[in-house]
Amino acid sequence: MGLPEDLPPSRLNLVVGKFAPLHKGHQLLLERALQDTTGHDFLVVLVYSNPDFPEMPSRVRAEWVRQLYPQARVHVPENPPPNDADDLTHREFVRRWLEAHYAPHLENVHVYTSEGYGEGFARHLGARHVAADPQRRRFPISGSRLREWLAEFKARTRLELIGQSLWTDYGQSWEVFCRAGEWLDERVWRSLQHWYAPVQRVVFLGAESTGKTTLARRMAQEYGTGWVAEYGREHYERRGGVMELSDYLEVAHRHRELEDEAAVEARNYLFVDTNALTTLFFSYYYNQSALLELHALARECAGRYHHTFVCADDIPFEQDGWRDNETWRGRMQGLVLHDLDVRGVPYTVVRGSLEQRVAQVRAVLEGRPLPAEPPPTRHLGPRPA
Repeated sequence: MGLPEDLPPSRLNLVVGKFAPLHKGHQLLLERALQDTTGHDFLVVLVYSNPDFPEMPSRVRAEWVRQLYPQARVHVPENPPPNDADDLTHREFVRRWLEAHYAPHLENVHVYTSEGYGEGFARHLGARHVAADPQRRRFPISGSRLREWLAEFKARTRLELIGQSLWTDYGQSWEVFCRAGEWLDERVWRSLQHWYAPVQRVVFLGAESTGKTTLARRMAQEYGTGWVAEYGREHYERRGGVMELSDYLEVAHRHRELEDEAAVEARNYLFVDTNALTTLFFSYYYNQSALLELHALARECAGRYHHTFVCADDIPFEQDGWRDNETWRGRMQGLVLHDLDVRGVPYTVVRGSLEQRVAQVRAVLEGRPLPAEPPPTRHLGPRPA
């Protein structure tokens, strides 16, 4: 959601939190703030944690707030201070962020909290404090307690992930998860079922010769788990580089089967080289069309994987006899990124050497912030003859 421009002075209601996970106590707070939001007033919600929570990243938690409260302006600030930083550091971080993004509205800010730090926090911002159920009588629950239950669930359970985020009930472990669910909106609870799956699927996308296979294989070694190679390449070579529309659908189905088979034996993570989005791309790239069922499989990719990484085209192009050329690799890369953006699939671009890419993937999976580096700007030059 874009930041406000040229709006008249109005009341800014502010809620800041981890929302890890977003529970009914948070909802009470947000709904109280929305009740006080009328006319040109608006609610700003900041969602952040450093380190982040790998099982429910900030972008996912922010999306929970957006889904439940589309009226709110929800942001995930970049490079937040560590969670264990002192109060002054956190207050100053929020103050500077507000100055950078909402400067015209800082004369009338109301901070909503249910915590003891609320008064001091609001005072630092030059704002008024509004307490909402500080004794937590309505919903006697906290994010830390819910995380304890979820951690207990993760430690005790040995559930299998079958297909797309399906669960097998293993008695007491499942009861622990359901205990947490009593304090959550059903949409949040079902999202957590996906994010707390015993095996998280991590997919690597990108144009030809961007290092996807090498990185997937290496990450599997790093975490002592399995990986799934690109089945489409094997099928393409077996067909001598000539494929019909039905071939692409066969590739997508077989690739999913290989993922599901590997997920049963994987530990914590399963690393995957490409998915049905890539298959759909090549169906149009070579055949200028695609079957409707393949479109459906590609759409499912948005919710099938826990993390999507795009390997940058900043490494030397390697010609293996099947690929096009470096110029088309760059153009293909742009189309891959465009497709993800249009579909709204969150992704992280990894760049540099193999070791640098490994470090970047590990940082994301382990909830550590990546260094803020602007992407390189370049022009691919004239169309090749």
